[in-house]
Amino acid sequence: MNGMQRMTGLLVGAVFGAVFVIVNAHDPLHPVAGTLLKAAACLGAAGVVAMWFVSVRRNRPAEGPRRNMFGRGYAIVVAAEAILLFGGIRVLASWGRPAETNVAWVALVVGLHFIVLAPIWKEWGIAAPGTLLTVLGVAGLVLASTAAVGWVPFVSGVLSGVVLLSGSVALGWRDATGRTA
Repeated sequence: MNGMQRMTGLLVGAVFGAVFVIVNAHDPLHPVAGTLLKAAACLGAAGVVAMWFVSVRRNRPAEGPRRNMFGRGYAIVVAAEAILLFGGIRVLASWGRPAETNVAWVALVVGLHFIVLAPIWKEWGIAAPGTLLTVLGVAGLVLASTAAVGWVPFVSGVLSGVVLLSGSVALGWRDATGRTA
């Protein structure tokens, strides 16, 4: 994967991470905490957008053949992910599970998508956030069966968003500063 493909992947991760936080940072969190989390998520995503533009300006075509990260393997994983996401949410609804369970399911499926993409892209580093999202998704599914169901959006949504955003910011920063050093 070349530098621009990697930065584009980080950009996608940052945007989805921000969405996870913005959509899920609500009650039972204190409103001030929710607002601060949403603002931090927007700033983190904006930082990755800025790093992406810096990378575009500095990017030089790679020597030799380039591997397309959005090839057939990626398309198969994304198709399976869409089926699992939407099909799973329908199954959860038919079982009468609380609506909060949906965010846990999304975190689980998105986490598994990273784990499955790691060997396809030969980017083993994405398995770590994938594992964390998977664990946060499972934790939310378990939590949804308890009296603490209201905390599922925080555990599976906000924390998953923080994982995606912090990883995107850290790796984007490392890549951006590594090129200038």
